[in-house]
Amino acid sequence: MIDDLSPGARARMVAALAITQTAGYGVLYYAFSVFIPPMARDLDAGVTALTGAITLSVLVSGVAAPVVGRLLDRRGGRGLMTAGSLLGAAAVLAWSQVRSVAELYAVCAVLGLASAAVLYEAAFAVIVAWFDPARRARALLTVTVVAGFASSVFLPLTGFLADRYGWRQALMVLAAGYALTAVPLHALTVRDRPAPARADRGAIVGGALRERPFWLLAAGFLAQTGAVSVMGVLLVTYLIALGHPPVFAASVAGLLGVLSVTGRLVTTGLQARWRVALITAAMFGLQGFAAVLLPLAGRSTGGAVAAVVLFGLGFGVATIARPALIADRYGTAAFASLSGALALPITVAKALAPLAAAGIAEVAGFPTVMGAVAAACATGALALVAYDRQGTVGGAAAP
Repeated sequence: MIDDLSPGARARMVAALAITQTAGYGVLYYAFSVFIPPMARDLDAGVTALTGAITLSVLVSGVAAPVVGRLLDRRGGRGLMTAGSLLGAAAVLAWSQVRSVAELYAVCAVLGLASAAVLYEAAFAVIVAWFDPARRARALLTVTVVAGFASSVFLPLTGFLADRYGWRQALMVLAAGYALTAVPLHALTVRDRPAPARADRGAIVGGALRERPFWLLAAGFLAQTGAVSVMGVLLVTYLIALGHPPVFAASVAGLLGVLSVTGRLVTTGLQARWRVALITAAMFGLQGFAAVLLPLAGRSTGGAVAAVVLFGLGFGVATIARPALIADRYGTAAFASLSGALALPITVAKALAPLAAAGIAEVAGFPTVMGAVAAACATGALALVAYDRQGTVGGAAAP
């Protein structure tokens, strides 16, 4: 039974998490791409070496996810997210002072730890703990819709700061802004999880890990996440290779962020009629079709836009589907632990898939990459259909 908390307190918590997720993704992740050119000059480093630093950050966050999940289940989110915000701000400030690639890698490793403590996985654990199923979907949607604009807000903002003050001073401003925003919001509005009914979390997690449905979820989201990360990194390059001007390619690729919000709204709306797993599988299948369409029709303006729009509708669906499916099947007592266990392989796929795809593109060309993307999306869709056929658990760990 979820402990009593006033509707106003719940609304404030959701609003705070929406703000901190937007700032967190903007400062701890998206800003990095803006700083690559000036860092390359000042640190005398290549783009590949610098990109490896943010890859390391993503991998560290994935490795830390299971531990963070267990802490969230045991102690709740307030202390962990507040400490993570402080650590993230300190890491960004340290980033402004790096003088070598090695120092940048060390800073990005710390950024990865902070990200594991403050970004979506942690925020979703707080929401799942405090909201019953009837209100959970709307709360998750609110946070992800607002945070979906993180790149739209922080990429131009970071670019302006870097152009006006230089990249080191821009990082100092971002560090201060993130600290002043995220630390007090996490400390004052996030509530530690309500006391759940007695449950052996270890038994819940162990039971899930021995079940086929858990691994179907893992396979489905891992495959689709790899596909999405490839498109997010290589889409602009491929559109240019198809003959489109760079400005057009960048503008069309920018639709992915806006469309991810649209896809989340559509998915949440459809949940009243259809099961989440089947809706998500359909979205994954649509993305696979879009990946096939791009090499076939992408040389024309209309074909390129159509393919990107279709792929973009599923771009952010996994973000809200994964917590919903975990909570629906396994309850909330061990939600963060299970979410962290899923996050590890999925985050590794997110980090490594673009590197593998870039290698395939050099050897076999981009159409082969798009074929692999389509196959990954189809695999994700089939895995979720198979998951849906497993039925539900009646009382694994009730809220």
